[in-house]
Parts: sequence; C-alpha cells; structure tokens
Amino acid sequence: MALRLVKVGLKARDDVALGRFWAGALGWRARGEGAGVTCLVPQGFDRAGTAALGVDLVRVPEPEAVAYRAHLDLAGDSPEHQEELVARLTALGAKRVDIGQGEVPWTVMADPEGNVFCVLEPRETYRDTGPIAAVVVDCADPHALAAFWGGAAGWEVRETREDLVRLRAPGNAGPYLEFFRRAPGTTPLRHRLHLDALTLPGHDLKAEIARLERLGARTVDRGRGEASCRPMADIEGNEFCLLAPGAGAE
Repeated sequence: MALRLVKVGLKARDDVALGRFWAGALGWRARGEGAGVTCLVPQGFDRAGTAALGVDLVRVPEPEAVAYRAHLDLAGDSPEHQEELVARLTALGAKRVDIGQGEVPWTVMADPEGNVFCVLEPRETYRDTGPIAAVVVDCADPHALAAFWGGAAGWEVRETREDLVRLRAPGNAGPYLEFFRRAPGTTPLRHRLHLDALTLPGHDLKAEIARLERLGARTVDRGRGEASCRPMADIEGNEFCLLAPGAGAE
C-alpha cells in the first residue's frame, strides 16, 4: 500500500485553546506545526510508521455552526473510567448535549467549540484502541464507502451489518473507521472533521492521486497550489487531504 492514514484534522476558531482541550482529553502532547495549526500526538508517534492517528487542530476564520457528518468516539475502559472521563472532560470545558439520542449507555458531549463526540461505555471491541475508539462517518452507503477506503488505505473489514461497516488498520492497531447509514431523507451535512493520508516514501504523489481517482475520488480545487498537500473528496464528498511523502512527518 502506497499511502497510510495518519491523522484527523479538525477545524477550529482557536487551534491553541482547542488543542489544549483535546490534549487533556486524550492525554497526548501538543506541539505547533506553524501558524494556525496545533498537532496532537501520543508518545512515540511516527506518522510514516504506525497505524495510530494523530489529531491536528486547524485554525479557520469561522467554522460552520452546523451539525457534522463525522465525529470521534472516545473509549471507556470501565464504568468507573467512563464516569471519570466525563467528569474530567467537563472540567476541561466540555458539556453534555442532547442530540435526540434518548436513553443510551454512552455519553454525548460537545467540546468548547461545539464539536459533538461520544464517551463510550466499556466495549470489548475497543479494549485496545487507545483513547480514540473510532472515527465515525454518517453516510448514504456504508458498504460502498468502506470499499473505497479499504481500497484507498488498505484498512480491513472487521464488522459488517446492513447499516454499518467497521474498518481497522492491518495488525489491529489504533482506532476503527466506522461508516453508519444515515436515516432516509436526512440532508448530508458539512465537513469540519477530515482525514489526512500520507503518501509513503518511495511513492509518487501524482501516481497516488491518479489511483484514488480510479477508485472514485476527486480532487478539490481550493486555489492554494500547495505541492505538499492535495485536497480531495471520497465517493460521497467527504473531504480528505493527500500529503506528499515526508509532509508533516514527526
């Protein structure tokens, strides 16, 4: 495989402040990559050599104030850990929110900028993922979208249902990538969270772009002309960035 999923990007009004929140939430270290970007990584993280995903907070003038079609699920190791995590996140500035979830065993919260995420009850599936259990994407066709990302990044199917496909990196390291079928008639939402994929050393960025386009992706013209990062969108329009070899390496 010529590329690897390496990080989750999240738009922020204040990347430094939101970075402090998520660093505290995940127990990771924060570092600045340049003006307007705060990068969060676990200890020993190597973007070119691990299946773990880092998190980048990217400053934008004004993130859209709407619900989004992708979110993070955080893992709870035990009922006590789930309760402690919710309390710690609340102290860091998060709040519980009601999005119509009803009576569920997990806790739905929003970070200080309103990004919704879930703190899960203990589940055997997520016992070895680290603090991020899954990146969850609301979509029209989970099977087609999982086939795209499986082909694009080499992640493997770990569970499939009519309304869900769950992928994970080979070797079962790091979080899951989960695709849930959205309710019929639901309007697709905007993007605030996206994935970044790194073209591995020895492979050509243009060749990878062409391969992804054959799988159904398209390039997105943002007028930036950045040689190290090509904005793209998957088959359902979910945006992601394809990084050139060595771009943003730790």
